[in-house]
Amino acid sequence: MPEKLTPDQVRERLEQLSGWELSDNSIVKSYQFENYYQTMAFVNSVAWVAHQMNHHPNLEVGYNRCVVWYSTHDAGGVTEIDLQAASRVEALGGL
Repeated sequence: MPEKLTPDQVRERLEQLSGWELSDNSIVKSYQFENYYQTMAFVNSVAWVAHQMNHHPNLEVGYNRCVVWYSTHDAGGVTEIDLQAASRVEALGGL
């Protein structure tokens, strides 16, 4: 099982990920889009990343926004794989 990182370790790593924050034992970022089509394209891209990594975020989807939450439930908080997944989502560039 992956090891849960301390809040300080998470905050230090999040300095490398623009807009991501630590919240309730998860890392989270809200992405804004111009329309529903762009939002859903992003959601599908996040789903592809999740499938490739076998690590799935919680998503909160609206017309022109998507909030991405990562946490490793088995570890009870944020682990290295959450940060790696967030980095890959960030590389999508908000499409």
